[in-house]
Amino acid sequence: MENITALLADPAAWAALITLIVMEVVLGIDNLIFISILSNKLPEGQRQKARRVGIALALVMRLALLTMVAWIAGLVAPVFDLGWSGAPGPHGEPSFETAFSWRDLILIAGGLFLVWKATREIHHNVDHDASDETVDGVVGKATLNFGSAIVQILLLDMVFSIDSILTAVGMTEHVEIMYVAVVVAVLAMLLAADPLANFINRNPTVVMLALGFLLMIGAVLIADGFGVHVPKGYIYTAMAFSAGVEMLNIFARRRRERRAGSA
Repeated sequence: MENITALLADPAAWAALITLIVMEVVLGIDNLIFISILSNKLPEGQRQKARRVGIALALVMRLALLTMVAWIAGLVAPVFDLGWSGAPGPHGEPSFETAFSWRDLILIAGGLFLVWKATREIHHNVDHDASDETVDGVVGKATLNFGSAIVQILLLDMVFSIDSILTAVGMTEHVEIMYVAVVVAVLAMLLAADPLANFINRNPTVVMLALGFLLMIGAVLIADGFGVHVPKGYIYTAMAFSAGVEMLNIFARRRRERRAGSA
């Protein structure tokens, strides 16, 4: 109790909390896009339930991992080394890391899964048969069962949760601050889940954009696993720019449709 009181009176702790909440919310965007796309492939009555279960699992996993902070921090210790670094970089440094930790292996596996899943969904959206269409007229709807969706969400929750907790560990040493930041970030995900999924559902072009985001995130996870660290600020700036351009396209399209309807 005394520790919590001391934290409440410490301006540095509040600054760390606000910074960490913002970081956790931003990192949760990847998770949320995946959950939204996957849940939209379920029958109408199961979509909201899948999103809530998926986000609840993300919260449970993050809180459980926070109770094992020491173990999580140990995931960055190398478990094996290939002993070969490929062609040297411009300053003679290895072109990529060859000592792999459990964190690296988890990121590579999660990245490969994301790349495979996004590529598969893009293929279904671009090259589909008439039999793939559903009553809603959107490709890929109701093509997944609830259990399969939850398993896939759980796998990606694990990858994003480990990344999220390692980020939190690197920003503050106070577990209490990490707990609060994680809970606030996941609650924000819960509030944004339905509006985001419904928006993606109503705009087929946004589906392709979101799948492109997942493809890029998967590639970044793989690169990170191999020691090639791409600053996340660049990734999210590119995503925000692309989303902004798509919003302009949607507004322009709706305006044309209104004019055509009033003519």
